[in-house]
Amino acid sequence: MNNTWILVAHRGGARVFENTGPGQGLNLLQDIPHPQGKLKSKDIGSDKPGRSSGSHGARTSFQQEQEPAAHVAEVFAKQLAELLDDGRVGQRYGRLVLVAEPHFLGLLRTALSCETAALVTVAVNKDLGHVEAHELPKHLEGVVRI
Repeated sequence: MNNTWILVAHRGGARVFENTGPGQGLNLLQDIPHPQGKLKSKDIGSDKPGRSSGSHGARTSFQQEQEPAAHVAEVFAKQLAELLDDGRVGQRYGRLVLVAEPHFLGLLRTALSCETAALVTVAVNKDLGHVEAHELPKHLEGVVRI
């Protein structure tokens, strides 16, 4: 399998492109909007931790283990990892390039199966999620031969 999938992702969405070789450009395979990723923690569910009465009548607040926005990003990274796993199992690509801002890139790498992670040839620490598809090749020059 000579083709490469390029995942350009951020919390607010992702795009999967395919490149079949040098000089072939990028073909958009899937655009995956994720509007929940644009929300702030206070806008997701409850913005205040729960409360309880402690000993001696003192009121305490429960600590959340994870901020809601961070949880939403983690769930989205896992969904993208499943999509990439499905593509690998279906032999739709032989190489994988991940492009995301550093924190989200870390979430993606953590979510990938070992088999899919082994196909990652390049990881780019840049948020290119809002870059137009026709401009992506110049942002990826020297990293990927498109």
